[in-house]
Amino acid sequence: MRPVVRVADLRKSYGPVRAVDGISFSVAEGTIFSLLGPNGAGKTTTVEILEGLRIPDSGTIELFGEKVERVGPAQRARMGVLLQEGAFEPYLRVREVLSLFSSFFPKSLEVQKLLELVGLEEKKKALVRTLSGGQKRRLALAVALVGDPELLILDEPTTGLDPQARRRVWEILEELKGQGKTILLTTHYMEEAEALSDWVCIMDHGKIVAEGTPRELVTSLGMASYVEFELPLEFLPELEELFPGCVRQDGEICVISFSDLNSGLSSLLSWAQSRGVALRHLLIRQPNLEDVFLALTGRRLRE
Repeated sequence: MRPVVRVADLRKSYGPVRAVDGISFSVAEGTIFSLLGPNGAGKTTTVEILEGLRIPDSGTIELFGEKVERVGPAQRARMGVLLQEGAFEPYLRVREVLSLFSSFFPKSLEVQKLLELVGLEEKKKALVRTLSGGQKRRLALAVALVGDPELLILDEPTTGLDPQARRRVWEILEELKGQGKTILLTTHYMEEAEALSDWVCIMDHGKIVAEGTPRELVTSLGMASYVEFELPLEFLPELEELFPGCVRQDGEICVISFSDLNSGLSSLLSWAQSRGVALRHLLIRQPNLEDVFLALTGRRLRE
């Protein structure tokens, strides 16, 4: 599959801060590509460069098979963009917003089809100011789709949506992928990236620290299982000594990674019995993309 997006040695600094520090990646046609990283990692700066909102200090950008010095109108006409934060005229009606944006493109999808696609058909006559946060987010997604784009760049597309609405957006993105659309997204939901992505890049401090399919990244941990349970903080040093390099505390929850579950769990239970500690709400699970993220960055996605 040909790359729709390709960047090489991309750099952008703000004074002494290197927001994007020499990253390279490509996004294959007809795939969903996720860019992950904690706040301040450089994700939004990267996508804003690709959207033409910022100019890189150096590096090369290829879009739709052509090298560009700066993303301009010719490229933007072929892409749909959902910004991390956006605002529409509050006294326009939902249908009017979509009609307005459809007039900006040489070809556009039918407004009624867009309303049905994002679940806003019943709100088509409602003023924007009366919409809930989740409904405004779905309107923003419809605006990103209005020009029937080849490439969608979505910065946290499901923020503020309830679980049911989020799942509906996932279905929409899968449908768009099935139509051959290419999707580059950032997200603060690890399960979203794991469920949707064909390829994942993890950024930290302006650099790409890992990339691959979700399965490849999870397998790279080399851990068979994770055990989670509630633990009073005073016992944490003992477990860190018993299982060096395998323990992390997540609020009131202790998480231990085991390459050999049988042996590790046996040792844990023996320790708990000898110390009279109850391992409340104990859970055994397989590793996931969030474990990869924490192992690489040491930070949760929202930190």
